[in-house]
Amino acid sequence: MNDPRPVLVVTSLHDPTSDVVIRELHDRDIPVVRFDSGDFPASLTVEAEITPHGIRGRLLTPSRTADLADVRALYYRRPTGFAFPHLDEQDARFAITQARYGLGGVLASLPGCLYVNHPHRIGDAEFKPSGLAAAVEAGFLVPPTLITSDPDAARAFVKRHGSAIYKPLHNPVYRVDGVSNVVKVAEVSAVDIDDGVAGTAHLFQRRIVKSADVRVTVIGDQVYCVRIDSDLLDWRTDYDRLTYTPVEPPPGIVPALRHYMDHFGLVFGAFDFCVAEDGPWWFLECNPSGQWYWLEPETGLPLCAALADLLERKTTT
Repeated sequence: MNDPRPVLVVTSLHDPTSDVVIRELHDRDIPVVRFDSGDFPASLTVEAEITPHGIRGRLLTPSRTADLADVRALYYRRPTGFAFPHLDEQDARFAITQARYGLGGVLASLPGCLYVNHPHRIGDAEFKPSGLAAAVEAGFLVPPTLITSDPDAARAFVKRHGSAIYKPLHNPVYRVDGVSNVVKVAEVSAVDIDDGVAGTAHLFQRRIVKSADVRVTVIGDQVYCVRIDSDLLDWRTDYDRLTYTPVEPPPGIVPALRHYMDHFGLVFGAFDFCVAEDGPWWFLECNPSGQWYWLEPETGLPLCAALADLLERKTTT
């Protein structure tokens, strides 16, 4: 008999990655309730009661109802934020905070639910300084890194290491002439650094002379490593120039991955490494909500099936 417990998929309306996962779950006859936090309260309703047995109640969409005490797993993948455009600024601010701490708090407290990943753990892991510190603790090689608002400290760091790059600590979208843009990773020299650095926090990192990059996707107990060859500083700037090869990780990488994941309480992670010319893998970052599906048609790796297995809570031997 099929398990009737649903999987909740919390994501934006237009997310092709969630689409393929939901299609795979449907093919397995697993109930799915999909919604976006931005749907609340217009087309999403919550009824949640705190009882001696934990949270009990219902979540209702226009086409589905989920029993909050009986959710099998929750796939949390980049939903839009709460918005109340019909309210004035102060009322909207109040409504947003009530929605975040009300509905958000309910979704973060489902009894017996497997989170992929838990939204609070995603928030923790998205802080780059925390991720880099955890990577060092886990045993990864991490390039020397400076986070500063002091232009003199930045210039001294770049001079000391000879070749350095600048990375945004987080990357909000800029709209330029109606087109979405992000701040790119860039190589910097000491003369590039001006007093504008004093305006906020900046991250500088010693540049590793690399032969390739590696994307490592961890899905539950499964680890998939793909070498990405290009001549780009940041391979994400031009996907047409990339070639992909599944590879095995060097000794020590998998235990370090497990240590890192356990540190943040993650069950999914998209790790980026660069491969130095002399061979070692250097940790760059881990995105707890990173893209992964584009690698499957390029490599044949069963990433979607692995994620569906995790959400299904399928046991493997």
